[in-house]
Amino acid sequence: MSHLATLTRTRVRLALRNKMFFFFSVIMPLGFYFLYCGVFAKGDPQTVKFYLGPVLGLNVMGSFWGLSATLVMFREQGILRRFHVTPVTAADMLGSSVLANFSLTLPVVLVELIGARMLFHVHDLGNLLTTAILVGVGTVSFGSLGLVVASVTNTMQETQVINQLLWLPMIFLSGATIPVGYLSPYVQRVALFLPATYMVSGLQNGIYSNASIRSLPVQLYSLVAWGILSFIVAVQLFRWEPETKIPRNAKLIAAATIIPFVLLGIYEQGNGQILQDARAAFESVNSSDRHKPAEDAKP
Repeated sequence: MSHLATLTRTRVRLALRNKMFFFFSVIMPLGFYFLYCGVFAKGDPQTVKFYLGPVLGLNVMGSFWGLSATLVMFREQGILRRFHVTPVTAADMLGSSVLANFSLTLPVVLVELIGARMLFHVHDLGNLLTTAILVGVGTVSFGSLGLVVASVTNTMQETQVINQLLWLPMIFLSGATIPVGYLSPYVQRVALFLPATYMVSGLQNGIYSNASIRSLPVQLYSLVAWGILSFIVAVQLFRWEPETKIPRNAKLIAAATIIPFVLLGIYEQGNGQILQDARAAFESVNSSDRHKPAEDAKP
């Protein structure tokens, strides 16, 4: 535990010096926050509350990008080699990376929640316990995704390509940027196979619909199972030296971490609760927007 705590403190300091990590973990989430709440929601408290879940989801999801890029850069620069000569295991190094990522993500989430209350006058922030649990679980799970990416890539360029291939579908199909209820029925069904969909769904239900964590077992347990599986795979595939070759089947093993969401997506095609909740929230906020002009016109 002492090794883990020391490594976590070191990783936080190194992350704060890393411009890429700082951008994806702090600057980009806050940029999306003010774009959505100030521009798209036009500062309306109810609409801001609707977008707050997706914005926090973007914050949590974006952590994987900076984490994977930072680890690959450390390996290329020989920084991981220096840690390897100390009594530190791969689990210690990766665990400290996840904890450092959580330590840096949580303050940004708190700033966004406080800003929603103070700047945009959202007096009801929903079920804060649900939000706290899902932010914690989501940060660890998506951080573990970053560890998997870093474990199977050899160069920064390769890491960036894989990150792009993962990032774009997650932000555009999960409801993080475009509400799921606005997407075509076919795209909505494709979204059910993405981990980000369950992250955004859980946060939006918790904040906008005041849902308790007990009412969101699918979102919670799917992210927990995925996070544990991804972390175990990352530990098994982790490399300290840039010269160390990865096994031929490493990327296939890494891709297997998505199996829980393949099975869950198939199940949700028939159950449809995730899509029902997303559509209901979208229709609710649209309905409230349509009634505002009429209400404002009253003498």
